Amino acid sequence: MNDDTTTPELWTIDVAAAHLGIKEGSARGLLSRRGVQRVDTIRSVNGRTLARYPAAEVRAVAASRRPGQRNDLTT
Repeated sequence: MNDDTTTPELWTIDVAAAHLGIKEGSARGLLSRRGVQRVDTIRSVNGRTLARYPAAEVRAVAASRRPGQRNDLTT
C-alpha cells in the first residue's frame, strides 16, 4: 500500500489544546506562531465551528515545548 494515499490524522482545536495542556485560544496562537496551519473547519453537533489541524504537527509542537519554560526568550 502506498502511504501517499492515506488520509492524515486531523485533530480539532479542542483535542489539540488538550494534548498541549493549554486553553483553546492559547493553542490557536501557539500553533499559528509555530507555522501549523489549519486544514479545514467542521461544524460540531452543538453548532460550534472547529478548526482541524494535522495531528503529527501538533505532536511535534508539543514535543518541542518544555513545561514551565519561556520558549520565546533567547539568550
